[in-house]
Amino acid sequence: MIEINGISKSFGEINALKNINAKIEDGHVFGLIGTNGAGKSTLLRCIAGVYKPDAGTITVDQEPVYENPSAKAKIFYVSDDQYFLPGSTPKEMLVNYKTFYPDFDIERFHEFMNILKLEETRKISTFSKGMKKQLSIAFGICANTKYLLCDETFDGLDPVIRQAVKKLFVKEVDSRDFTPIIASHNLRELEDVCEHVGLLHEGGILFTRDLDEMKLGMYKLQCVFSNTADEEVLKNNFTIMQRHQRGSLITITLKGQKDRITNVMATITPIFWELLPLTLEEIFISETEVLGYDFENLTK
Repeated sequence: MIEINGISKSFGEINALKNINAKIEDGHVFGLIGTNGAGKSTLLRCIAGVYKPDAGTITVDQEPVYENPSAKAKIFYVSDDQYFLPGSTPKEMLVNYKTFYPDFDIERFHEFMNILKLEETRKISTFSKGMKKQLSIAFGICANTKYLLCDETFDGLDPVIRQAVKKLFVKEVDSRDFTPIIASHNLRELEDVCEHVGLLHEGGILFTRDLDEMKLGMYKLQCVFSNTADEEVLKNNFTIMQRHQRGSLITITLKGQKDRITNVMATITPIFWELLPLTLEEIFISETEVLGYDFENLTK
């Protein structure tokens, strides 16, 4: 388990992380989501031991990670702007990674390279962005570490490869002691692979939750009311996250259990109503708008 206790990190006057507290349980695909500049990449670098937090601690299986080779040996970090040795080939980088990760599966790496049609003797500098990302993921899986940190993993991958990588992550979680942590701004990409998510906003973490449980506690209600009193009943019974109106159709994002929402709706007389589950993207927007991150003003 990765435990993050009160960490903060600043770069000059920029406070990238502010008193972050979170636990990342083993054996799940964990998604790290957040607004632009929220601190996702900084947090991953702190977890990987690349950055030393200004305050707080990060432990990996109860070991501090910074400047601790035994803890770092459990982590493989795939950055958004992947770094490879200048002028190196995949074959040469394989030798380098094998030095740091003794359990590196060389045979499996060769299989991946054949499947992905990546030449092991070609200079990596000539690879496209998508090819470099595929290569990094192959290195990360074959390193056989317990934790794989991925920054914008799916960026630059074509749809077929994206789905293959998602299936690969799930298969690895099911077959060995493996926990991938994926930071991304593309929430739709995470929705069908992540079991737990953490939401970062302006350097602070809002929550870490089970994705299915989170979806069960928030809904989108589309309705046409026959009178204003009906809407007041909803306001008195639930936490209203968002309200949008187009003509007579009102869309309300609210927190509550499905059965209770249905029971309350049965006590009023709307002309029409429909209850819909929220996507991860809609949950993210609702939670951040509550804190004043107003997306609607961007289009005015």
